[in-house]
Amino acid sequence: MDMRRLEVFCKVVELKSFTGAAKALSLSQPTVSEHIRTLEEIVNERLLDRLGREVLATPAGKVFYQYARNIVRMRDEAVQALEQFKGNLAGRLVLGASTIPGTYMLPRIIGDFKSTHPAIQITLRIADTALIVEQVLDGDLEAGFIGSKWSDRRLVMEEIFTDELVLAVYPEHPWASRKRIKRTDLEGEPFILRERGSGTRMVMERILDEHGFDVSRLSVVAEMGSTEAVRQGIKSKIGISILSRNAAADDIDHGLLAAVDIERIRFTRPLYLIQRRNRQMSPLCAAFLERLREHDG
Repeated sequence: MDMRRLEVFCKVVELKSFTGAAKALSLSQPTVSEHIRTLEEIVNERLLDRLGREVLATPAGKVFYQYARNIVRMRDEAVQALEQFKGNLAGRLVLGASTIPGTYMLPRIIGDFKSTHPAIQITLRIADTALIVEQVLDGDLEAGFIGSKWSDRRLVMEEIFTDELVLAVYPEHPWASRKRIKRTDLEGEPFILRERGSGTRMVMERILDEHGFDVSRLSVVAEMGSTEAVRQGIKSKIGISILSRNAAADDIDHGLLAAVDIERIRFTRPLYLIQRRNRQMSPLCAAFLERLREHDG
């Protein structure tokens, strides 16, 4: 069975699009369609449903995808192993991260690693913690970086970074000139939350609960799907919020936001590297994680 057809099929399933797959693989759309048509003829099954602009795997396609993805991945790992044997490091590594490690910590380390190994290609997908966990468990990501602890025996977790959350308010807010507030002051204050599944939200809720504050007492005026949206929401005076100091640092330094302590509460948290238990790491992933730990140390 032709390896290129399997690669094209996997890319169509992952992107849910013939056009997207063609662009990602530098092929024409008719070529992608022909690869899929030939593959379906070979296996004598319809593997994809064309639903308008979206393409979804059929039940047979979902089964076939699991094997096709593993075959393509083994091919890539074999090539990487041979390159490593020759003293080179090449290939493609797909990582995932929640917003804070993905936006503020990993890019610098990826850039440093790529400067040493210019032949490699690293794809970094940024999504909320719950989705990163799901993709690591499904095998779509070789490693993930998330903002809260996750209980699942199928995962191996390692503390890799440290982050701090802060209560951020806009400069005209009455609290902006105060050094700290009481946790009970949060009641009734318009508050912006991250969406469910966000590591920042999970950590915030856990720490407040540990200090005797029920988050249901917050006056939530908005839920937003990214740290950037929360940051802009505070600056637009929609409400206040608790978010990563890494995300708010520039605005705090330039007086566009103010950080306010909450009496006797520190919102520190580890950020975690997660991998699927018993999954064999590719040589490229092993080398990247070694560099990451050196960076962190």
